[in-house]
Amino acid sequence: MVHFLHPLLCPRTLVLPDAQEDARGRSVLQEEASPFSLFSICLDVLIGSLEQWCSKRPDGTLCLPEHWCFPREIADRFLERMAWQGKITDRTASIFQGKQTNLKLINIQSAELSPSVFTKAFCHHKLVEVDATSVDSELLASDIIHALQSSAWIQKNLQCLRLDSTSVPQNSRLQALGQFTGLHTLSVANVSFWSEDLVSVSQLPKLESLDISNTLITNISSLLTCKDRLRSLTMHHLKCLTMTNPQILAVFSQLKCLLHLDISDHRQLRSDLAFHLLQQKDILPKLVSLDISGGADITDEAVRSFLQQRPEIRFVGLLSTDAGYSYFFMEKQGLKVAGGANVNQISEALSRYRNRSCFVKEALYRLFTETLSLQVILPATLKLVAIGMRNHPQDLPVQFTASACVLNLTRQNLAKGMPVRLLSEVTYLLFKAMKNFPYYQQLQKNCLLSLTTSRILADVPFDRFDAAKLVMRWLCRRENPKMQTMAVSITSILALKLLPEETEQLQEELIMTVKELLTIVRQKTTEKLDDVTFLFTLKALWNLTDESPSACKYFIENEGLAVITKVLETFPVSMIQSKVLGLLNNVAEVRELSPKLVTKDLLRHTISLLHSSNIEVSYFAAGVIAHLTCDRQHWLSRDLQRRDLLQDLHVTIQNWPSSRCNMSALVTYRSFKSFFPLLGNFSQPEVQLWALWAMHHVCSKNPSKYCQLLVEEGGLQLVCDVQHSQANAQVRQMAASILEDFRMHFTSYQRPTQPQQPF
Repeated sequence: MVHFLHPLLCPRTLVLPDAQEDARGRSVLQEEASPFSLFSICLDVLIGSLEQWCSKRPDGTLCLPEHWCFPREIADRFLERMAWQGKITDRTASIFQGKQTNLKLINIQSAELSPSVFTKAFCHHKLVEVDATSVDSELLASDIIHALQSSAWIQKNLQCLRLDSTSVPQNSRLQALGQFTGLHTLSVANVSFWSEDLVSVSQLPKLESLDISNTLITNISSLLTCKDRLRSLTMHHLKCLTMTNPQILAVFSQLKCLLHLDISDHRQLRSDLAFHLLQQKDILPKLVSLDISGGADITDEAVRSFLQQRPEIRFVGLLSTDAGYSYFFMEKQGLKVAGGANVNQISEALSRYRNRSCFVKEALYRLFTETLSLQVILPATLKLVAIGMRNHPQDLPVQFTASACVLNLTRQNLAKGMPVRLLSEVTYLLFKAMKNFPYYQQLQKNCLLSLTTSRILADVPFDRFDAAKLVMRWLCRRENPKMQTMAVSITSILALKLLPEETEQLQEELIMTVKELLTIVRQKTTEKLDDVTFLFTLKALWNLTDESPSACKYFIENEGLAVITKVLETFPVSMIQSKVLGLLNNVAEVRELSPKLVTKDLLRHTISLLHSSNIEVSYFAAGVIAHLTCDRQHWLSRDLQRRDLLQDLHVTIQNWPSSRCNMSALVTYRSFKSFFPLLGNFSQPEVQLWALWAMHHVCSKNPSKYCQLLVEEGGLQLVCDVQHSQANAQVRQMAASILEDFRMHFTSYQRPTQPQQPF
């Protein structure tokens, strides 16, 4: 099930929701609640164990088994998924060299490949589509073009080529693109692509869609060469154009077949090309999509007039303009608007511009303002925010604004309605943002605030080990009291979610964190301030030391006993006392540390609290005494005091209500292993009685968990041994109660009948 839920184990392509028709997130809820397809799971398993299945060539590259053969569709998806997971390298791409895979569409976005491996791995396939967006700078655009040209079949039949954000050597030209006579779609956005290159490309006989955004083109007149076939032209932020507006419009006027035109720009450049286009009446008659986001001096009236003259238009981009706010844009049926007037327009903008950081940050800013007082659950919008975060991980304004939007969209009540898998992905992205921008305090605060949502911390799968390491390190920086409180609360919850062996791996973080937490407790105790930070800190210490000998050791080494003793003296409050005693229970369970708890002051407080009227306080005090008195070696010089403590413990337990009683807080345990030394101590029935009472209490509250735990850890046999071998009637009766509860919930299980030898 982890593979079904965890984004780190199963990366997937995010399907963009329709921002208007799916504003309430119906399809997103359905998609995120559904398991991953068996096909995708199988691909992930194969990718994860690629080293195991493949053999190695002399040069270290991987080679598929000879008898394997991938059909075309599976091969295409296999490659795409490898690229998504960042697994395409010179070493792994070599598996596509032979004839075992039959590629048609290759997607190697952001891959790290050398030119020679690209040629060997892909250029012998009959490719019709190549997406090399943002490949590593070692693989130049010119290398890709040259490699693809080596195949005469590809030259004639390649239909789609995307080279966005690829590198081009200085003063080089890409005129060789004109040799791919089968191209229908070409995208060279954010590439050193010149007017001379455009002249060559415009002569392609089948070219229908062209994206020349943010290139070095100065003159677009050569587009007239393909005026009778060009359907889509995207020229966002064409910053080097030297043509006048009338000259550009003269070119547009002859593009009679154009259906989509994108002349959007950065707001700060104040381009007025769109303003002049809107004044034209007899131009672009077949247009169905117009993007003028970022244009200057654009008004609602001008846009409305333009659209009314072209009733076939179904999309208009108006983000970062002064248009889109009239009722016309809200009410016109069949028209989608990417703008900033409402959540629907903003969501459309996030969907359309997910690869343009300038518009993503603008849309996120508008979204933050729109969702400040949000009362509606918007999973589709949250998913679009996640896409923006994933696509621009190093853009601080995007990550900062996105983190604020996540906070608005996932407040406590709103998070309850969000799909768990979507929250899992968002949580992963928040931690990634914290890593990428460790010193930007407001971003860190936004992320921590989102993570304090109980639904996320309790129910959502994410890498809690990595998260704990990050939050614990942040906690020790002491930058802001409010953020410190958040970090403490998150640490206390994450500590419970870590396996004991994981906690033990956090040695450096544990040392710093335990020391910092004790510093906070010491300061609050001196100030006599039992605020929320103080309570969270005690809980964090309690949880961190649970089954963690290292944390308990650092607690002792940093004078934790003196600090905790002072807490008991300063705050006679049961809620504080139970947390302190829970912490002391954890330390007492560590055999080599428990003698350090046998001090006059600490025993005095513990004995006093053993008689507390609060059952929870009395219970934890009894646990400390049970663990301390279990080993006689600690009491060689004061055995009389030990016998008095055991007698006091026995009388106290007899006065408690039934072990099925309710406490003010639900007692939980990771395992029963700490009880086993107590159960095996047949010479001290008082200690056995406390252990059995505790085990029966949790088994009665959560039988499905703890009765199962009893079997898995071997505790059932020990309880049977106690029932058969212990002379004390009360102890036998308590053991019998546990076994009876066990039989009620596991009727088919045959409990052991032969007692083992006592410890």
